[in-house]
Amino acid sequence: MGFTTLFDIVASMIIGGIIMMIVWRLGDASTEKTYNNSGELTIQQNLLVLSQMIEFDFRKIGYCNKWNAVMDPRTNKPFISSQAIIYADSTSIVFYTDLYPYDGNLDSVSYYLGPLSECSSTPNPRDRILYRVENNNVPAPSNLGVTNFHMDYFDVNDDLIPTPVITRGLIKSIEINLTVENVAAYDEKYSNAFWKQLRLASRNVSRSKTE
Repeated sequence: MGFTTLFDIVASMIIGGIIMMIVWRLGDASTEKTYNNSGELTIQQNLLVLSQMIEFDFRKIGYCNKWNAVMDPRTNKPFISSQAIIYADSTSIVFYTDLYPYDGNLDSVSYYLGPLSECSSTPNPRDRILYRVENNNVPAPSNLGVTNFHMDYFDVNDDLIPTPVITRGLIKSIEINLTVENVAAYDEKYSNAFWKQLRLASRNVSRSKTE
């Protein structure tokens, strides 16, 4: 075997290795792009579902189909819609409303973030479960990749109320911040989507206390 033949073999092996590396990188890039595109679509869908649900519920704080004929279970006195918020903190809230089928009976709705430890099985180190609980039902966890759920509360003068809110009747509007990320991502490159609702207010909360 001559020197030229040996050189040709080595050169062919090098060129073949380069081609294989190019093909591998193209395949890896294609996989990453497909994975990321799928992840982007998922977080956009999750954010849309969550934001629509939150906005719908929060705008109905204090609503009751027969508000002037129902009793407040806390006081056993006629229900006052402006006192519908039971608890309010930066990451959790509990309030009264009248849920479907709008039968005139008060229902309680709770929103709160679960601990990070609940999602320890997912690759994302920041995702948490955002709970929505009706009345005394058992919380049903569903991980939609929420990494931030934060609320600020404002009074009639748009002044920030410290949390946890002691005098809930002062609340006239709520600012909501929600961030969603992939629960898993290619090479740990997590995408995120953000929703912010400025000064969301329920007209029922703004009613007079004398109603």
